[in-house]
Amino acid sequence: MAVFHLVFDLEMFGHLPQGTAVTGGWRILSYVVAGSFLFLAGVSLQLAHGNGLRLRAFLRRLAMIGAAAGAVSLGTWIVFPASFVYFGILHAIAMASILGLAFLRLPALLTLAVALALLLAAHGAPALPGLDAGWLDWTGLTARARPSVDYVPLVPWLAPFLAGLALARLAARAGLWARLERRGDRRPLLRRLTWPGRHSLAIYLLHQPVLIGMVWAGTLLVQ
Repeated sequence: MAVFHLVFDLEMFGHLPQGTAVTGGWRILSYVVAGSFLFLAGVSLQLAHGNGLRLRAFLRRLAMIGAAAGAVSLGTWIVFPASFVYFGILHAIAMASILGLAFLRLPALLTLAVALALLLAAHGAPALPGLDAGWLDWTGLTARARPSVDYVPLVPWLAPFLAGLALARLAARAGLWARLERRGDRRPLLRRLTWPGRHSLAIYLLHQPVLIGMVWAGTLLVQ
């Protein structure tokens, strides 16, 4: 994520050709990063609430992600008013978390089938009549979405979230999480390595301002 955003920032300051971050391997990297975010968010939802919804904890986490998504929208609207983030990765995680509640008790294979259907819909289904309106761009079903520097619509990006949820449920049945927990208890270093995961939202919100500041400072030095 940080590497991709560094490339984006270098392009924004004119150190790389325009379009570098959205072509070739960098484009593929952006898909991998976004997909892994949503996949792990699905895993987290299953781990946290697979044995029963803890409503207060769920609402607290949802409020934090929603507030962060709003901050990203506001910040990018100030900097990029013509292509601000109206439905980016945090918006997608928040919406997917709500929709994911309906899949917590469903069979894992059914959830995987829905994930596959979403992927197929993204590549083969035409825009649905009546959905071709700007305020519905977040669905991913409109004919042409408004430009945005970070656009992560539910179709197809709900798919990796549901895949993570389903595979986490299958892993729980196989006893994988219990084995990993026991191994972590025996290896303190592994537990220390969980720090970035426990503070991933803060890292996500802070890393880009830090990178932009570094690129800006470097640009001034070389001019």
